[in-house]
Amino acid sequence: MHRAYTPVHLTWRGAAGIGSLRSAAVFPVVVAALSAHRAATTRFRVVHFSVQDDHVHLIVEAHDSASLRAGAQGLGVRLARAVNRALGRRGRVLGDRFHTRALRTPREVRFALIYVLQNFRKHSRLAATRLDPCSSAPWFDGFRELAPLGLERAPVHAPRTWLARVGWRRHGLVSVNDVPVAPS
Repeated sequence: MHRAYTPVHLTWRGAAGIGSLRSAAVFPVVVAALSAHRAATTRFRVVHFSVQDDHVHLIVEAHDSASLRAGAQGLGVRLARAVNRALGRRGRVLGDRFHTRALRTPREVRFALIYVLQNFRKHSRLAATRLDPCSSAPWFDGFRELAPLGLERAPVHAPRTWLARVGWRRHGLVSVNDVPVAPS
């Protein structure tokens, strides 16, 4: 049972045969789909994201269990259509299922932020760069060393839950050098 005050870490695997979701042909349409979904709904909000070669990490907020399920499914359809259109193909883009983990404490939210925004450090040769260009990190205002880059309008919602907005800050701001650890 999902509670509205609890953010959720949602992980979705890409389907086989898609290629890299971070590629120059695919990543821009993923961001456009996230941005379009941002405008379409407020009962399910993506507040942070990270796109890896074969999976996507999201931190989301939803009003209730039905909104979480429907919002994730709707976003999945929007992402699949956009990616298929960009690649000139048909078929599955994301796996049948996604994994969710409720973030119930400020510490869990802080660890999830590091895990999502810094996940590229586990998967990419670009780990030496400070921010993942295929994430919402450029819009994130909780880095100790950096202010948000002030790019165009963020493709994600600003967090509304206390935990995702300010609660996690009780344990300190995130460093651009933090390395994610697997969730326990």
